[in-house]
Amino acid sequence: MAKRLFDVVVAALGLVAAAPVLLVAAVGIRLSSRGPLLYRARLVGRDGRLFTMYKLRTMHLDPRGSGTVITAQRDPRVFGFGRPLRRLKIDELPQLVNVLRGEMSLVGPRPQHPDIVRRYYRSEDWETLRVLPGLASPGSLYDSAHGEPLVGSADPERQYAERLLPLVLALDRVYVQRASWWYDATLVGRTLWMIAATLAGQRTFRDPPEMAAARALLRPGAPDRGGGPTKLSPGLT
Repeated sequence: MAKRLFDVVVAALGLVAAAPVLLVAAVGIRLSSRGPLLYRARLVGRDGRLFTMYKLRTMHLDPRGSGTVITAQRDPRVFGFGRPLRRLKIDELPQLVNVLRGEMSLVGPRPQHPDIVRRYYRSEDWETLRVLPGLASPGSLYDSAHGEPLVGSADPERQYAERLLPLVLALDRVYVQRASWWYDATLVGRTLWMIAATLAGQRTFRDPPEMAAARALLRPGAPDRGGGPTKLSPGLT
């Protein structure tokens, strides 16, 4: 209950404070690329149920509807104004609406596309779907700091599945196992610090402090605490 109250209060205040930034971003998107201001992604939420996550659109529309769901390094679909929006996480501000709607939390595992869950999740990875997905998490921080170089530009989905996704999921499993009010507060602080450091020009970051525990979860013989979802969305069957 306290976590939900915290989410609602901070998300509401955050939307009010971010209104000028969102207005500038909306104008920039409108001048940079034809199409809607918002990108609506159908992602997997708590207990495997699908929800629509909102982001500012940073990519040109693909009229063919083709292409990978993973953004490659120097992805040509990302237009110029969209790159700083992504780097500074401004494109994720509309997710505060998802928080107000109860579909996400400020802190929680990084939500994934249904195709990624269906193809690449192991049984233990379902542990990350037992809580609400969030804007901030150890996995999200690692993805932001190291994701694009690991994914590269050649066959990004395969590189993502092999090189990045296992670590992101393991880091978020560490979060689920350690979740607490204080831990959530530190993750919000770490996320804000990374955004400020990026704005100041920093481009390289250390691995998150959860990395050792995450790598231990990936070792052969590590305990499997997943066991599959309690509810499975029809969109994932």
